[in-house]
This record gives sequence, structure tokens and C-alpha cells, in this order.
Amino acid sequence: MEGSIIDIMLFAPIAVILGVLLFWFIQLLFIQGQKYLLEKIRKKHEPFCRFTNFLGILFQTICHALGFTVTKSGISEVYISVNYGKVAPKKEKKGIFEWISNAFLFVGPFFIPAFLLIICLFFLIKNGFNTIPPTNLLDYTFVGQLTIFFTNLYNFTTSFFNFLSNIELFNPVHLGFLFLLIFLGLGIRPSYLGEKKIDKIDLIYELRNIWELITYKRIYLVLFILFCYSLFYISLLLNQIFYTTLFLVFGWLSIISIVALFISQLIILFILAVDQIKGRKKIIPYVTIPLSYILSRILFFYLNIDKSMSLITMMVFTIIVIYLILKPKGDRFKTKKKIKRSKDKSKGEEKDD
Repeated sequence: MEGSIIDIMLFAPIAVILGVLLFWFIQLLFIQGQKYLLEKIRKKHEPFCRFTNFLGILFQTICHALGFTVTKSGISEVYISVNYGKVAPKKEKKGIFEWISNAFLFVGPFFIPAFLLIICLFFLIKNGFNTIPPTNLLDYTFVGQLTIFFTNLYNFTTSFFNFLSNIELFNPVHLGFLFLLIFLGLGIRPSYLGEKKIDKIDLIYELRNIWELITYKRIYLVLFILFCYSLFYISLLLNQIFYTTLFLVFGWLSIISIVALFISQLIILFILAVDQIKGRKKIIPYVTIPLSYILSRILFFYLNIDKSMSLITMMVFTIIVIYLILKPKGDRFKTKKKIKRSKDKSKGEEKDD
């Protein structure tokens, strides 16, 4: 079977680009979820929110500096604070160099920080970076390219999740990777938590910035599309997978970023739940995390149970502890409500008499 020549020549090169855009959009949604949760805890945890803001600005500044480095503009000045970051080029360059520098600034923070973790994962996971090459002409159609893209992305995701489920907190390398993953999740976003709340910085605001970048000079967008099509045709002629692999890397980066954002949201939700606890009992959930992990590791070692269950046990046990601490408060609240209703009812009956 042979694919349609129109499909192969016109539509197939777009398939992997759409795949990357899909995961990037999911990443944007997770970022908005993180923004919402940070605003929830900001009143009681201003230092923590300012720290996450610093991480976001740090990643932005690094990406902008890389943009100037790649375009050979040079760097004359770098300034970074909790609320603001700035990189001044040594040479002002216009045209496509300015466009590339802005691309690093607006798009870079979504992908470049995760690149550090990809380098780490290259030594930590097995078979995650193995790619399945095309076998026939149908693999170069629109559907074929999507199938290869998602199949290879699934292989990486499976290996990555398998590593996370078996991560050992007693292993310094694993623990260091986990901290990097958390820092990435807390900072992989354009900054939006300065001294004053800015309502206009939202999903639409970010998309508008990127759209302005794309449409700033349409000729650059046309050149980028021509480059993608040319690379696809070369890959087709040589029967290689390097075109799909190029965009597959962005898919890997998005998966890492989404996982990092999800973990950071779990941490923020934990902080939000602990805030509901009154008095000295607040310390109990924080003690529960290391204690439950250590005890479960010791228990599972003697029972010869998979060590990956230790992390699950730690999370479940922590959730149960928080629930048990908060439950009496909810019950008392319901009881008081019932008592109040009974009193109101009694007063109403007395008035009728």
C-alpha cells in the first residue's frame, strides 16, 4: 500500500508539529492551574510564592541570555531580582536575529529548563530514548507520522513513569533529580507573582505574546515552515526518522514539564490542606512524610514487597493523616449547625405559642 502523494507532500510534515502543540497546550493549562493554587496560598505563604516567582524569572533570564548567545549578540548586562529580570545584548541585532532572541524569551521557558532533566534521564532510564524507525511509505503519511510520534512518546513516558515509581529517596542521585524536578515544576512558567497581583497575565495573555512573535515578521514563519518541509523531504528520501525525532524531543520536554508541574501542584495542595489545620497539629503531616516512607521501606524490605510501594504508601498515609486531623473539625461544624437549627426551631415554636 502507498500513501497519497498529496498527503505525504503537504499534510504529513504538519503531523508532528500538531502533536507538539497539543502537549504544549496541556502544559499551558497546568501552568494556569498552578497559578490558581499559588494565589490561594499567597496570603499565608508570601515567601514561598516569591521564591517560585524568582525561579520563573531565573529561567526566563537564562533563556533570554541563551537567545542572545545563539544569535551572537553577546551579553553586556544581566539583572535579576524576585520581581524582575533583564538581559541586555552587547550588540543590537535586528531582523531574524531579534526574532530568534524573542523566541528564546517567550517560548524557551516552556522547554529549555526541562532540557537539563533530559540530560539526567539519559543516564537514569533504560530504553526511553530508543526510537521506532519508519518501515514503509505509509509511515510518512499524516496518520503514519502521528502514529510514530505518539508511539515513541509513549515509550519514553512509560520509561519515565517507571523510573519515578521506583525512585529511591535514599539514593542521592535520585533525590537530587527529584529536587530538580520540583524546582522545574515551581519555576517553568512566565512569572506572574510580583509584589502586586496582575490579573491580565493569564493563558490568553501568554498566547497573545506568542502569536505576536509568530506574526511579527511573517517571512520568518514562512522560512521556518520551509525548513520543516525540507527536513521532512530529506528524511523521506533517506528513509530516516530524524525529522520526527527533532519534534519528538519537544514532546519529551513537554512530558517532563507536565509531570514537574503536576508534582508542584501536589506540593501546593499539601500546603493548602495543612493550612486548614489549627495549632501545633500542623507539624504532624510534615513529620508523617519522612516517617511513613522510612517505616514502609523497612517493612517492605522484610516482607519482600516491591520498593515502589513505599512512595505510594507515603502519599496515601499522609492523605489519611491529614483527613483524620481535619475530620473532627468538620464533624464539630456540622454538629454546631444542627444545634443552631434546633435552637432556631425551638424559638420559632415559642413565638407561635
